[in-house]
Amino acid sequence: MSDPEIALLMLGSFIIIIMLGFPVAFTLMAMGVGFGYYAYFRPGQEIFESRVFYLLTQNTFSVMNNDVLTAVPLFLFMGYVIERANILDRLFYSMQVAFRAIPGSMAVAALATCALFATATGIVGAVVTLMGLLAFPAMLKAGYDQKLSAGVICAGGTLGILIPPSIMLIVYGATAAVSVVKLYAAAMLPGFLLAGLYIVYVVGRAALNPKLAPKLPRSETDIPFLQVVVMLVKSFVPLTVLILSVLGAILFGLATPSEAAAIGALGGLMLALIYRALTWGRMKEAVFLTARTSAMVCWLFVGSWTFSSVFSYLGGEGLIKDFVLGLDLSPLTFLILSQLIIFLLGWPLEWSEIIIIFVPIFLPLLPHFNVDPMMFGILVALNLQTSFLTPPMAMSAYYLKGVAPPHVQLWEIFKGCFPFLGMVILSIVMVYVFPGLVTWLPDLFYGY
Repeated sequence: MSDPEIALLMLGSFIIIIMLGFPVAFTLMAMGVGFGYYAYFRPGQEIFESRVFYLLTQNTFSVMNNDVLTAVPLFLFMGYVIERANILDRLFYSMQVAFRAIPGSMAVAALATCALFATATGIVGAVVTLMGLLAFPAMLKAGYDQKLSAGVICAGGTLGILIPPSIMLIVYGATAAVSVVKLYAAAMLPGFLLAGLYIVYVVGRAALNPKLAPKLPRSETDIPFLQVVVMLVKSFVPLTVLILSVLGAILFGLATPSEAAAIGALGGLMLALIYRALTWGRMKEAVFLTARTSAMVCWLFVGSWTFSSVFSYLGGEGLIKDFVLGLDLSPLTFLILSQLIIFLLGWPLEWSEIIIIFVPIFLPLLPHFNVDPMMFGILVALNLQTSFLTPPMAMSAYYLKGVAPPHVQLWEIFKGCFPFLGMVILSIVMVYVFPGLVTWLPDLFYGY
């Protein structure tokens, strides 16, 4: 075998091994070191004299010393603290009352709550699980269609990986060497566009077929306007102010993402304190979950950079690049092909693995096809919404199934997610047809 063929064997072996359920980060490191030992082998060298061990230690140091990644644990800590601040039930109820005149008001309230809470936490599993415990049974009790209710919770819970402050965009920025600040600005309109499409779809379905989303009894929604305002002020305003403060500090250049994340973490603690939800036990749990998730992201980077360095050294990257260029694709065809591959990868893999491992394969091809890395990143972020909604590994569906009533079948949840997949695809098409949705804010703020 030639070295490029060894590189393809390396990539194929990795895909098979992770399909078997081995930990991704350590599989990447093990395969990087194993194939790297072959790649850097010199006759007569001692076992630990191989340059692959130097590569591994250098990558570990580079990741742990990366200023961009410091924002990850801080935003995670902010999210875990807010998740435990016990404000979701207040937020959902106040939204439900505020939207009472709209068809499918509970579903719209659930989507709005998911969008706001997902933006604050960025943790898909937490949002879907909490909303599955709070809103899903309430909608079923109110007579809402089971599939529609499931789709609303699953789709709304995934918005946190797209709408800033998104951990996924930080990871993509570090991987593609793109400004996280500009990525945040670029993601704002597409993120709210997708949330808006979800709401339009739900309202339209409820208006055309009221049996899918019956109106609530007047006794549950007949609340004075002033009382509704007070409820929103207590539940909606504090969280919104915190999110806008963090995003505003980033977008207006008042703070770096890491500094804004630190402000957000402090604000999350203050919010939990105000709602009397800050206990020593919850604090310990938030710190533990933050450390665990941050370690996973960092070791994924270490493994990925080691793996990709060896893969490139063996000629795998060049082989793939030459193959794609030999197809003589147009920029549109390249984008469709790359997005289709990422869509398919989203079935067995999570977003972190796709961003850190497979997206770098496409990055060297972007200049040839004159594709803006920022635009590509937003298209990928939109596309990765599907990884949580598409069977057989639709993690949002599994999160919801874990807390749903026993009679709710997993396939029913899957069927509820399918229409929202259509909204994701529509949003991707709209972003490509109207690139200003991505470039307008970065151009306005930073002259991009």
